[in-house]
Amino acid sequence: MKITDVRTAVVQANFEWILVRVYTDEGVVGLGECYWGAGVENIVRRLKAVLVGEDPQNIDWLYQKMVRAMSGAGSTGGATVAAISGVEIALWDLKGKILNTPIYNLLGGKYRTAIRTYADCGHGAAPTPEAWAERARRAVERGFTAIKFDIDNIDPERFWDPSHVGVGRKGWMMQQAPVSNAELDLMIELVGAVREAIGPTIDLALDCHWNYSTRDAITIAREMEPFRIMWLEDPTPPDNVASLKRVTDASPVPICSGENHYTRHGLRQMIVSQAVDIIQPDIPKVGGLLEAKKIADLADIYYIPMAAHNVSSPIATIAACHALASMRNALIIEFHSQDVEWWDALVTGEEGLIHNGYIQLSDRPGHGLSLIKM
Repeated sequence: MKITDVRTAVVQANFEWILVRVYTDEGVVGLGECYWGAGVENIVRRLKAVLVGEDPQNIDWLYQKMVRAMSGAGSTGGATVAAISGVEIALWDLKGKILNTPIYNLLGGKYRTAIRTYADCGHGAAPTPEAWAERARRAVERGFTAIKFDIDNIDPERFWDPSHVGVGRKGWMMQQAPVSNAELDLMIELVGAVREAIGPTIDLALDCHWNYSTRDAITIAREMEPFRIMWLEDPTPPDNVASLKRVTDASPVPICSGENHYTRHGLRQMIVSQAVDIIQPDIPKVGGLLEAKKIADLADIYYIPMAAHNVSSPIATIAACHALASMRNALIIEFHSQDVEWWDALVTGEEGLIHNGYIQLSDRPGHGLSLIKM
């Protein structure tokens, strides 16, 4: 069996979902998905020449071949690794179909039959306790037992430096600007309202999007301790792992990071220095399923749980769940599409992929999903 073609398609949802199909001369087709980003789809098309004529079952070899072929342009991170990740996922789906077995069986078998999910809630509709509590209640009513809110960039009027260029723009991040007392008080008020709304048994994570200095991150972590949070995510910029470790060592709450790093080499320092309590790469961004498994195995040596950042369609979400099923230290995966009403409808194979906050894995070949016919 040989690869004959590689094609892409983009579905516009809350993010760009960049889908990949790998075709063979025997009619078997693998379906994958890349992490979104500028240039990713074009890189996948460039990879076609690297893949055509190769045996699709030699997945790790093809992964290394793709990395090597793109090394001149840079293949240790960014759009290149995201593109390679999507192709790699398609190859695993293809191999599962060839061998008539689910992907998790190809990765060593499964530790669990279902993967717990957490619902990313972003912000409430307004920076008020009532709006945040309502957003949290809606997620819990859908069956989620874990949720996440973004506590950065809540209300520009409370920022320490209102004269900073860009303040008030949607999505603007006041990276490294000191946290004002007014901003910190609002964080406490909103998180308290969420905790009161969901009760003590629902897990609550908080995302900082790399916005704070080391000292402010430690202060925020200490202020969040009474709310018994599941983790504080990405508190400091991703460039300096030593600063992140300082936060983790001083924090009374678990610190989680990893989505802005690529491959096991990019995450090695974070893991071996134990700069986080929970490692959270994005699987269709970090290098794909096997690379994620290698990262999890490295983290497991240090007893660090593995979560999965995820903003993908059902394709990469379910594929990532196959990888997580094969990991001893897998913890949870993110669901970032609460407001995409047709998320499930993109694929055939399951009705309602998430039930009571869990994704149940099927025993169908590959990842078990197919795109609907438009």
